[in-house]
Amino acid sequence: MIYRLYEYVLSRALSDLPGKICFIITAGDLVAAPGKVLETVMWCDEWRTSPSRKGIDQVTFHVSSSQPADVSPCLPVLREIGGVARLNLLCGKTTEERGEGLPVTVAIGYSGRDEIAGCIRKMAENGVHSSDVDETVIEQYLTFQYAPDLVIKTGGDHLTDFLIWQSVYSELFFSDVNWSSFRKVDFLRALRDYQSRSRRFGA
Repeated sequence: MIYRLYEYVLSRALSDLPGKICFIITAGDLVAAPGKVLETVMWCDEWRTSPSRKGIDQVTFHVSSSQPADVSPCLPVLREIGGVARLNLLCGKTTEERGEGLPVTVAIGYSGRDEIAGCIRKMAENGVHSSDVDETVIEQYLTFQYAPDLVIKTGGDHLTDFLIWQSVYSELFFSDVNWSSFRKVDFLRALRDYQSRSRRFGA
């Protein structure tokens, strides 16, 4: 009951929301609580952009794993996201799309450094001259062509290199709460923390 009241108080104070959010979790987190991803998507959907409000318009979950196949038992649960949102599920070389609504990407086993290396290879294959390479060209070759406003890491302060290019100006929120125990009130605290910051975008 107290948490419900606290959720209400936090929600009432929110006005400046991040448009794009990225959650960083581990393979162990996913295996321990695969349903938490769907639950979190539903929290985000409550704050979705609407004609009358600028809110959350994209959500990404990065699952750090050197062996994406290890989390294959969780895939049926992750596919349930397609029932409430527009799911883009990336697991190794497999891509699945389903559903409608809030765009949600679940990327399992992806590396930011591999993404940058892939950009360079593609530019070389396409004959892009070195003098033509700038930020705009690099961003055209990125796999994930969006920059998160807020990156949330649960269970400690160790980040992965996912979206290493795109997240250079992102706001970071580290929660001591483990993923399996992450509650809606913890999510709202992250939104409140984002709202309290003055974004400088490197300035």
